[in-house]
Amino acid sequence: MKKDIILAGVGGQGILSIAAIIGTAALNMGLYLKQSEVHGMAQRGGDVSSNLRIGDKEVASDLIAKGKADLVISVEPMEGLRHLPMLSPEGWLITNSKPFINIPNYPEIENVYSEIAKVHRHVILDAEQIAKDLGSAKVANVVILGAAADHMGIDFEIFEKAIHTIFKRKGDAVVELNIKALRAGRDFSVKNSHL
Repeated sequence: MKKDIILAGVGGQGILSIAAIIGTAALNMGLYLKQSEVHGMAQRGGDVSSNLRIGDKEVASDLIAKGKADLVISVEPMEGLRHLPMLSPEGWLITNSKPFINIPNYPEIENVYSEIAKVHRHVILDAEQIAKDLGSAKVANVVILGAAADHMGIDFEIFEKAIHTIFKRKGDAVVELNIKALRAGRDFSVKNSHL
Protein backbone atom coordinates (compact mmCIF):
# COMPACT_ATOMS: atom_id res chain seq x y z
CA MET A 1 0.00 0.00 0.00
CA LYS A 2 1.28 3.45 -0.93
CA LYS A 3 -0.52 6.78 -0.98
CA ASP A 4 0.89 10.11 -2.08
CA ILE A 5 -1.24 12.99 -0.82
CA ILE A 6 -1.03 16.73 -1.39
CA LEU A 7 -2.81 19.05 1.03
CA ALA A 8 -3.49 22.57 -0.22
CA GLY A 9 -5.10 25.74 1.06
CA VAL A 10 -4.28 29.13 2.48
CA GLY A 11 -3.03 30.18 5.88
CA GLY A 12 -5.48 29.69 8.70
CA GLN A 13 -7.57 27.00 6.99
CA GLY A 14 -6.22 24.10 9.07
CA ILE A 15 -3.98 22.34 6.55
CA LEU A 16 -1.44 21.45 9.22
CA SER A 17 -4.19 20.02 11.44
CA ILE A 18 -5.31 17.79 8.56
CA ALA A 19 -1.69 16.68 8.10
CA ALA A 20 -1.38 15.91 11.82
CA ILE A 21 -4.56 13.80 11.82
CA ILE A 22 -3.50 11.85 8.72
CA GLY A 23 0.02 11.37 10.11
CA THR A 24 -1.24 10.18 13.49
CA ALA A 25 -3.69 7.78 11.82
CA ALA A 26 -0.99 6.38 9.51
CA LEU A 27 1.41 5.80 12.39
CA ASN A 28 -1.36 4.19 14.47
CA MET A 29 -1.90 1.74 11.59
CA GLY A 30 1.80 0.90 11.60
CA LEU A 31 2.47 2.64 8.28
CA TYR A 32 5.54 4.61 7.29
CA LEU A 33 5.19 8.35 6.73
CA LYS A 34 7.21 11.17 5.19
CA GLN A 35 5.97 14.75 5.15
CA SER A 36 7.12 18.09 3.81
CA GLU A 37 5.41 21.45 4.24
CA VAL A 38 5.43 24.79 2.48
CA HIS A 39 4.07 27.66 4.54
CA GLY A 40 4.50 30.64 2.21
CA MET A 41 2.93 33.78 3.66
CA ALA A 42 0.54 31.66 5.70
CA GLN A 43 -0.34 34.28 8.29
CA ARG A 44 -1.36 36.71 5.55
CA GLY A 45 -3.65 34.36 3.67
CA GLY A 46 -0.86 32.97 1.49
CA ASP A 47 -0.74 29.42 0.21
CA VAL A 48 0.05 26.48 2.45
CA SER A 49 0.71 23.00 1.15
CA SER A 50 2.00 19.72 2.47
CA ASN A 51 3.20 16.55 0.78
CA LEU A 52 2.36 13.36 2.68
CA ARG A 53 3.70 10.01 1.55
CA ILE A 54 2.31 6.97 3.34
CA GLY A 55 3.15 3.33 2.76
CA ASP A 56 3.52 -0.11 4.23
CA LYS A 57 7.18 -0.04 3.19
CA GLU A 58 9.72 2.58 4.12
CA VAL A 59 9.27 5.85 2.18
CA ALA A 60 12.52 7.23 0.78
CA SER A 61 11.56 10.80 -0.13
CA ASP A 62 9.07 13.31 1.22
CA LEU A 63 8.43 14.88 -2.20
CA ILE A 64 5.79 13.73 -4.67
CA ALA A 65 6.67 13.68 -8.36
CA LYS A 66 4.54 15.57 -10.88
CA GLY A 67 1.57 13.49 -12.00
CA LYS A 68 1.98 10.94 -9.19
CA ALA A 69 -0.28 12.16 -6.37
CA ASP A 70 -3.11 9.81 -5.46
CA LEU A 71 -5.02 12.63 -3.77
CA VAL A 72 -5.10 16.39 -3.79
CA ILE A 73 -7.05 17.50 -0.72
CA SER A 74 -7.82 21.19 -0.90
CA VAL A 75 -9.53 23.49 1.58
CA GLU A 76 -9.70 26.19 -1.12
CA PRO A 77 -10.84 25.46 -4.71
CA MET A 78 -8.29 27.57 -6.60
CA GLU A 79 -5.46 26.02 -4.56
CA GLY A 80 -6.80 22.62 -5.54
CA LEU A 81 -6.60 23.57 -9.22
CA ARG A 82 -3.10 24.94 -8.75
CA HIS A 83 -1.94 21.50 -7.63
CA LEU A 84 -3.69 19.53 -10.40
CA PRO A 85 -0.45 18.95 -12.36
CA MET A 86 0.64 16.83 -9.40
CA LEU A 87 -2.42 14.56 -9.59
CA SER A 88 -2.13 11.16 -11.26
CA PRO A 89 -4.65 10.31 -14.00
CA GLU A 90 -6.37 7.93 -11.55
CA GLY A 91 -6.11 10.34 -8.60
CA TRP A 92 -8.85 12.13 -6.68
CA LEU A 93 -9.35 15.86 -6.15
CA ILE A 94 -11.27 16.53 -2.93
CA THR A 95 -11.97 20.23 -2.53
CA ASN A 96 -13.99 22.80 -0.68
CA SER A 97 -16.28 24.85 -2.90
CA LYS A 98 -15.97 28.02 -0.80
CA PRO A 99 -13.28 30.34 -2.19
CA PHE A 100 -10.89 32.33 -0.04
CA ILE A 101 -10.52 35.40 -2.25
CA ASN A 102 -7.18 36.82 -1.22
CA ILE A 103 -5.98 38.24 -4.55
CA PRO A 104 -7.51 40.99 -6.72
CA ASN A 105 -7.53 38.84 -9.89
CA TYR A 106 -9.15 35.74 -8.38
CA PRO A 107 -10.91 34.00 -11.30
CA GLU A 108 -14.69 33.84 -11.59
CA ILE A 109 -15.77 31.06 -9.24
CA GLU A 110 -17.94 29.44 -11.92
CA ASN A 111 -14.80 29.06 -14.07
CA VAL A 112 -13.03 27.41 -11.14
CA TYR A 113 -15.95 24.99 -10.68
CA SER A 114 -15.93 24.25 -14.41
CA GLU A 115 -12.26 23.27 -14.25
CA ILE A 116 -12.84 21.10 -11.18
CA ALA A 117 -15.67 19.32 -13.03
CA LYS A 118 -13.15 18.30 -15.72
CA VAL A 119 -11.22 16.20 -13.17
CA HIS A 120 -12.26 12.61 -13.73
CA ARG A 121 -12.48 11.74 -10.02
CA HIS A 122 -13.52 14.59 -7.78
CA VAL A 123 -15.60 15.61 -4.80
CA ILE A 124 -16.52 19.26 -4.31
CA LEU A 125 -18.38 20.25 -1.17
CA ASP A 126 -19.28 23.33 0.83
CA ALA A 127 -17.33 22.24 3.88
CA GLU A 128 -17.91 25.53 5.68
CA GLN A 129 -21.69 25.19 5.46
CA ILE A 130 -21.56 21.57 6.59
CA ALA A 131 -19.34 22.63 9.50
CA LYS A 132 -21.67 25.52 10.42
CA ASP A 133 -24.62 23.11 10.40
CA LEU A 134 -22.69 21.01 12.94
CA GLY A 135 -22.11 24.06 15.14
CA SER A 136 -18.75 25.57 14.15
CA ALA A 137 -17.17 26.71 10.88
CA LYS A 138 -13.80 25.95 12.49
CA VAL A 139 -14.15 22.24 11.65
CA ALA A 140 -14.49 22.77 7.88
CA ASN A 141 -10.99 21.34 7.40
CA VAL A 142 -12.02 18.11 9.14
CA VAL A 143 -15.14 17.91 6.93
CA ILE A 144 -12.77 17.99 3.92
CA LEU A 145 -10.62 15.28 5.52
CA GLY A 146 -13.73 13.15 6.04
CA ALA A 147 -14.60 13.51 2.35
CA ALA A 148 -11.12 12.19 1.46
CA ALA A 149 -10.83 9.53 4.17
CA ASP A 150 -12.02 6.53 2.16
CA HIS A 151 -9.37 7.19 -0.52
CA MET A 152 -6.33 6.86 1.76
CA GLY A 153 -6.20 3.17 2.65
CA ILE A 154 -6.55 3.93 6.36
CA ASP A 155 -9.41 2.50 8.40
CA PHE A 156 -11.99 5.18 9.15
CA GLU A 157 -12.02 4.29 12.86
CA ILE A 158 -8.28 5.03 12.96
CA PHE A 159 -8.99 8.58 11.81
CA GLU A 160 -11.51 8.95 14.64
CA LYS A 161 -8.91 7.72 17.15
CA ALA A 162 -6.36 10.15 15.71
CA ILE A 163 -8.81 13.02 16.21
CA HIS A 164 -9.27 11.94 19.81
CA THR A 165 -5.48 11.86 20.32
CA ILE A 166 -4.91 15.30 18.77
CA PHE A 167 -7.86 17.18 20.30
CA LYS A 168 -8.34 15.48 23.69
CA ARG A 169 -6.53 18.27 25.53
CA LYS A 170 -9.23 20.66 24.26
CA GLY A 171 -12.02 18.62 25.85
CA ASP A 172 -14.65 16.06 24.92
CA ALA A 173 -16.92 18.58 23.16
CA VAL A 174 -14.14 19.53 20.70
CA VAL A 175 -13.28 15.88 20.08
CA GLU A 176 -16.93 15.01 19.44
CA LEU A 177 -17.46 17.99 17.12
CA ASN A 178 -14.42 17.02 15.03
CA ILE A 179 -15.56 13.40 14.82
CA LYS A 180 -19.00 14.59 13.67
CA ALA A 181 -17.29 16.77 11.05
CA LEU A 182 -15.21 13.81 9.83
CA ARG A 183 -18.33 11.63 9.52
CA ALA A 184 -20.32 14.38 7.78
CA GLY A 185 -17.58 14.83 5.17
CA ARG A 186 -17.42 11.10 4.56
CA ASP A 187 -21.22 10.88 4.23
CA PHE A 188 -21.22 13.70 1.67
CA SER A 189 -18.41 12.06 -0.32
CA VAL A 190 -20.15 8.70 -0.43
CA LYS A 191 -23.28 10.33 -1.87
CA ASN A 192 -21.61 12.86 -4.19
CA SER A 193 -18.36 11.44 -5.62
CA HIS A 194 -17.87 12.06 -9.34
CA LEU A 195 -16.20 9.25 -11.24
